[in-house]
Amino acid sequence: MLDAKVVEEFRQALRGELVTRDDPAYEETRKLYNGMIDKKPLLIARCVDVADVINAVNFGRDNQLLTAVRGGGHNGPGLGSCDDGLVIDLSCMKGVHVNPEHRTVTVSPGCTQGDVDHAAHAFGLAVPAGIVSSTGVAGLTLGGGHGYLSRQYGLTIDSLLEVDVVLADGRFVTANAEQNDDLFWAIRGGGGNFGVVTRFMYQAHPVDQVYGGPIFWDASDAKTLMKWYRDFLPRTPRELCTVLGMKTVPSTAPFPEPIWGRKICALILCYNGNEADATAALQEVEEALPEPIFRHTGMMPFTFLQSLFDPLLPPGLQMYWKGDFFDELTDEAIEVHLEHAAKVPSELSLMHLYPIDGAVHEVGSDNMAWSFRNATWSMVIAGISPDPTQAEDLKNWGRAYWKALHPYSLGGAYINFMMEEGDERIRATYGQNHQRLVEVKRKYDPNNFFRVNQNINPDG
Repeated sequence: MLDAKVVEEFRQALRGELVTRDDPAYEETRKLYNGMIDKKPLLIARCVDVADVINAVNFGRDNQLLTAVRGGGHNGPGLGSCDDGLVIDLSCMKGVHVNPEHRTVTVSPGCTQGDVDHAAHAFGLAVPAGIVSSTGVAGLTLGGGHGYLSRQYGLTIDSLLEVDVVLADGRFVTANAEQNDDLFWAIRGGGGNFGVVTRFMYQAHPVDQVYGGPIFWDASDAKTLMKWYRDFLPRTPRELCTVLGMKTVPSTAPFPEPIWGRKICALILCYNGNEADATAALQEVEEALPEPIFRHTGMMPFTFLQSLFDPLLPPGLQMYWKGDFFDELTDEAIEVHLEHAAKVPSELSLMHLYPIDGAVHEVGSDNMAWSFRNATWSMVIAGISPDPTQAEDLKNWGRAYWKALHPYSLGGAYINFMMEEGDERIRATYGQNHQRLVEVKRKYDPNNFFRVNQNINPDG
């Protein structure tokens, strides 16, 4: 228990709001994106500027409080909060500044991907990121970041130019290729282990209208589609991203009612270019595959594609996900996919294969903390439902699917597709870069103050 006077002094030191357990706003403020996880922090510091962040870090450290950092709040395992400790909530720190001359975008840590997409789109630009606009930019970036533009422009961290960071001792530093370059190396994929990032600067890229959208085939065509897809992907231009999914048609508009609840194999497309070039790149889809049961593709603003699936994934759903990297899609692995996708426990549950070849492969595996530059796909298995009574079914399905498929993987996973899975999984994810991450952690956070995350233990 903290002395009331100490808490009040902390409150007075903040320009933002300090939410305590007896505050009327507490229940709403403590809610997490993943409704499967329920945490009750002692204090939530809703920071509005860097000074607030420094005060919050110092307060948490000096009072030996378990401290979590929340940006956009999209963290699957709920690592943006903690029980009986302090949450440094950055969601009020919003702001995006685009410099069209230099094609740079400067972003505050509370921004979502939608905030960045909206601001950059006005200038015909985009920062490579994910595929759901409600995703927090901070967590996505610190984990690496991949999405529709990865094949053409690389990971989100490949476009990261500079960050400002509040360290565990309260110091404020800037990290880039010349300044604190070891910290900059670690932050690009190493998660929130090294401090609170209060500013991100990215290199933006030309993106405006894209050809995109989903195409659905009946699940009976999944084997044909997956075998075709593994050969098709290497032949495609980098401007084209094709995410493959094993899914169920949601029982809602805009999907036609006759196919509601039908198990499907899907391609979700994004071609950064004109319709004629997109049509040429996708000619094989028309010629080599069976007739789809649903197609909703065409030219659209990139921002529209980015937010296309947001209505299906509101905050508060039950979510359990597992991930792995793959460099090939073998016949044996396809059979595993078919078996477990047929047992999907809910309409929203899914498996996605995100292509991360192309430009991602042009960066060395030791150039930054993200180590799986040899992967072709980043896979996520996500058990999702609005019904809390399905929580165990979602977990059991996700774990069984992942366990059967893991032997065909490269051994590690995208950290933003992991729950709390233990030190062995973290070591596997960073591979040969893990020891260097430990050394950076020892330098910048030797007492492991920032440990509510996919943790790099400074003790090795």
